[in-house]
Amino acid sequence: MKASFPVALAVFLSALALALTHAEDYRTFTNSAGKSIEAKVESISGGQVTIQLRNGSPFTIPISSLSAGDQEYLKSWTSAPASVLPASGVTAAAVNEAVGQELFADAALWDSNPADVATRLDWPRESKTEISESYRAYPKEDYRFLGARPFSAALYGENEKVTGISIVFANKGDSFSSAGSGEDHFIEGKPVPGGMEGVKALMTYDAKTIAEKLTALLGEPESQKFGEGESRVNAERWDWAGHSFLLSHVEEEYVSLSIQTVEAADDRGRTARVSDAVIRERARGFVETRENGDVVVTNIPMVDQGPKGYCVPATAERIMRFLGIPADMYLLAMAGETQAGGGTSVDLLLSNIGSDIKRKGRSFDIETGELKMRDIKRSIDDGIPIMWALYSTAEFNDTASERTQLRKSEPWGAYRDLVTTAAAEAVLPADRSRGHVVIIIGYNEETNEIAFSDSWGERYLERWITIPEAEQVSQNRFYIIDL
Repeated sequence: MKASFPVALAVFLSALALALTHAEDYRTFTNSAGKSIEAKVESISGGQVTIQLRNGSPFTIPISSLSAGDQEYLKSWTSAPASVLPASGVTAAAVNEAVGQELFADAALWDSNPADVATRLDWPRESKTEISESYRAYPKEDYRFLGARPFSAALYGENEKVTGISIVFANKGDSFSSAGSGEDHFIEGKPVPGGMEGVKALMTYDAKTIAEKLTALLGEPESQKFGEGESRVNAERWDWAGHSFLLSHVEEEYVSLSIQTVEAADDRGRTARVSDAVIRERARGFVETRENGDVVVTNIPMVDQGPKGYCVPATAERIMRFLGIPADMYLLAMAGETQAGGGTSVDLLLSNIGSDIKRKGRSFDIETGELKMRDIKRSIDDGIPIMWALYSTAEFNDTASERTQLRKSEPWGAYRDLVTTAAAEAVLPADRSRGHVVIIIGYNEETNEIAFSDSWGERYLERWITIPEAEQVSQNRFYIIDL
């Protein structure tokens, strides 16, 4: 039977609209060298865009290699809504119900603004720089994600798009002190033993709970490896609508869930090395010289170590991410053999992850000795921050916090005179039980001060102390991840 004219016309117009839409998917992309190609966007993830040429060939390239106009276009690019993406029939609403949180709205995570997703999840901002942003929550005891209690939940973004989510459940850093207390005192009606036995029981329970939730929703998982070097772990993987849910249970360490693009999961978490020239240029470009003589390395991401002794892995993660090396403080804590509840050897951590650092074309040096302005100046001027081991006493922190506030309120001449007198008269005790690591991020030659940054949240992003005062609490050990 022939179709009626109205029906035939409708079919023709529908096909024409589809063809025009498909044609409009293609555009001319131009790189920084001025070369142009016609292609359409397939996906965006981790600062890279996958495009398809008209002949069907796919290519993945750094977004930063494209023209400014193309980069602006990619910021507004979105694919199909998450609710209509899956062929399995599992909707975004069904995933949200299993998760117990509003993880998805009307678009895939990779097409979503990080701040919007974080707002839905009630995860506060941890850091925002010119190159990245992150949101991290240390949820209360009654917060649940896939039926288990997260101790740390982090969301990462670049170019105003989500690039990944990392959630850590029971782990030796957070759970050691809480095993057997509050709601965690019982698991399935049985009391939780104290110490590491209790932590191990919590880990087993969390891994089982999360796996059951995801399996009921998405079917049986696949097993694979994920990560690189010392950070490589065994993972159970469930895929949905361009998202991979990767559950890891590292014995006596932690249970974690990573949500990544399917492409990242297929690549086993391996990341492309960013060239030395690109990182060096970027690092030097983030050195800020102020009118008062301050020279500070900016745009170092903040990582809030939370209520545990993870200052070493948190600080290492900050510097590694700044220098283009993917890192996660919980994985670093495993590499550094962090003790239950916290406490990490900086030397051991850097030695164990040294191969990972070198694989990305970086190196690290361990130096000993006094704080010297010329050494600090040389490193900071190149955009290279310095890890500094010290004794973080109450007197030291009070002095640094007060000094930082005075810098904002006092006339510069009066402040300069004040710190000169204070440096000569200060007596700061070095309590060896208060070992800590911070990042030296700047200096001022006129006032003989250094700027440092603690991994305690954005309020501690930049504080100041004179070198004579800093020397009184210094462990005389410095760690530099260099280009």
